[in-house]
Amino acid sequence: MQTPVSKRTSRMNRRSFLGSAAAGGALLPAAAQTTAAQAGPQSVHPGVWRFRFGTPEAITPVSTRRYAAAAAGLAKLPSLPACPVSVTGTTSGRGCLVTAPLAANEAVYGFGLQLQSFLQRATKKRLRVNADPRMDTGDTHAPVPFYVTTRGYGVLIDTARYATVYAGGKTKTTGRTEAVPGPAGVSTENLPVAYRRLGMGEASAVLVEIPEAQGVDVYVFSGPTMRAAVQRYNLFSGGGALPPRWGLGMWYRVKNDYGQADVLQLAAEFRDRKIPCDTIGLEASWETHAYSSTFAWSPKYPDPAAMIAQLQKSGYRLNLWEHAFTHPSSPIYDALLPHSGDYEVWGGLVPDFLDPQARRIFGDYHEKNHIALGVSGYKLDECDNSDFTGNWSFPEISAFPSGADGEQMHCLFGQRYQDTLQEIFDRRKERTYGLVRSSGALAAPYPYVLYSDLYDHKEFIRGVANMGFSGLLWTPELRNAKDPEDLIRRLQSAALSPMALINAWYIKNPPWKQVERDANNAGRLAPDWESVEAKCRGVMELRMRLIPYLHAAFVKYHREGLPPFRALVMDHPEDQATWTVDNQYMMGDSLMVAPAFAGEPERSVYLPAGDWFDFFSGQRHTGKQRIEVRPPLEQIPLFVKSETILPLAQPALHTGDTAGLRLDVQVYGREPGAALLYEDDGSWNPSLKEVTLTWGPSGAIRGATRYEVAGWKVIGS
Repeated sequence: MQTPVSKRTSRMNRRSFLGSAAAGGALLPAAAQTTAAQAGPQSVHPGVWRFRFGTPEAITPVSTRRYAAAAAGLAKLPSLPACPVSVTGTTSGRGCLVTAPLAANEAVYGFGLQLQSFLQRATKKRLRVNADPRMDTGDTHAPVPFYVTTRGYGVLIDTARYATVYAGGKTKTTGRTEAVPGPAGVSTENLPVAYRRLGMGEASAVLVEIPEAQGVDVYVFSGPTMRAAVQRYNLFSGGGALPPRWGLGMWYRVKNDYGQADVLQLAAEFRDRKIPCDTIGLEASWETHAYSSTFAWSPKYPDPAAMIAQLQKSGYRLNLWEHAFTHPSSPIYDALLPHSGDYEVWGGLVPDFLDPQARRIFGDYHEKNHIALGVSGYKLDECDNSDFTGNWSFPEISAFPSGADGEQMHCLFGQRYQDTLQEIFDRRKERTYGLVRSSGALAAPYPYVLYSDLYDHKEFIRGVANMGFSGLLWTPELRNAKDPEDLIRRLQSAALSPMALINAWYIKNPPWKQVERDANNAGRLAPDWESVEAKCRGVMELRMRLIPYLHAAFVKYHREGLPPFRALVMDHPEDQATWTVDNQYMMGDSLMVAPAFAGEPERSVYLPAGDWFDFFSGQRHTGKQRIEVRPPLEQIPLFVKSETILPLAQPALHTGDTAGLRLDVQVYGREPGAALLYEDDGSWNPSLKEVTLTWGPSGAIRGATRYEVAGWKVIGS
């Protein structure tokens, strides 16, 4: 049962919360609404405008942000001379209501990591943090009150409340929303019936209700294209994350009850079996107590420093699972007590990560006992909310020393948790890459990848397509599989995502040896496991071959805000056929991924404008059409845009292996543009020297570099 931590802390938090509410003024009767707009939008950066309505709350994503806007990157983007959309705001006893017009046939995307839906026009979403987002209500691990439209602008509502969004389709009984002309050539007849019946063809408005608040800031991001508006939002957030090269290699999380000897044995087996792997993750049993956490090494790991050193010699990094709820036996419990919320979770404290003292206590312990030993990163679990489903998290009525209530803390907890550990890595001038189960607005700079305990393969692919709208990273990790086909298809999806993760927390042996859990743990291996292993190895080697290309896409994200993984509509908003494509995505500028699913031998693939080449066969396809493909089990449908120079590394067991610097370059089309790669020495602030690949009478590589071209291959010239 959750109980108050201490009467003193509870009284202190309640005074703080009541004082904050009182400062906002008396609530108006529900029927009495007042317009609370400023004279006009204020330009805060090139192409970024702010509307201020009433008196915004003190605790919001922008007011608590860690990263400043990437001003230099924002200045380089083309921008419109005036704000592209007019926003209004009113306040009432319910809170604050923001209204922005929508044109007829203007498609809306975003609102965070939405796993159940894609095109959001005419949907209702309550943007609430939820560990179990099983219905299309807006619940998600990463709710983001930001949307972008096919008219080429984005809107951010700066709130840490559970905002309710009506993304068009609501018409008032009296009065009409001012009509905004729709784009020429766009018709609901080109959309599936499910979208035609939702009022797409009528002018409407986005309505966003923010409970409790008596004011809010709204930021508008110009394009002039949809893609540029997303870039501008990500740069306003601080620029995109730049993972270290080792973070882009293969990841493997070991069984929950593994000990030190088990980890070293598996690491040696992977090298012997030629299984690529850069990072090994430990699950809950590395701690003396896990629910709640102590953050102290268990007897299963008698010499973690020696284990980490041995792993590093073989090219591995170590990642630790944890959650923030702090057990009474933790060495930091007493120090954290006055800097925590007034309700417990699993008998542990909830640190107030808005409080610098809580972050210092928590971070300093992690530095001394983990990071200083060589731990490279963390999996930050259960920082989302299941109070209304699994009933294990802190309630919204909680109070925290910073003045935040439980609702605000849930909206911000995942990112402020990331801040707490990121401060340590930054202070030590070390880069990290890790996992987190909750994030939100302005998350683009964080080197943490979202994941879920849900496990629907098609929803996971929709997550990859959706994440790019909201500055998020997401992995469709491989966990349990129904059979070897399902195993390989899921591994292919993970390998072509921001983090190539195999999560084997529940099985003793790697899943390619036996997919059935009980048989695996009993040591009964499948008779054909070596054949399955070979197919899985091929998928992992494809990931390793693509690392130079993928790293370059992340550099572009870091500098220009362009998501390395994004939906087709972001690059082709003028093509209405892309508006509903949620089972394909771009990986960088030149690769299009269309994952296959177990039990479905054939799938339909939409090709946007231009020519596209099958990565495996080299077959050319003309764009602006659908094709049917029947991929062999060993191959994921993967297409290369014409006029591309694609650098492929020779397969390596880990990113520190120099084999990964030898390139086989494939050229697609007659006049390909130059391909850029980057030297990354792994330092905290790498210079990222450019390496240019060009194609002419003979291929060339320019720039002082460790890369070496082993050969060139022309496809479809």
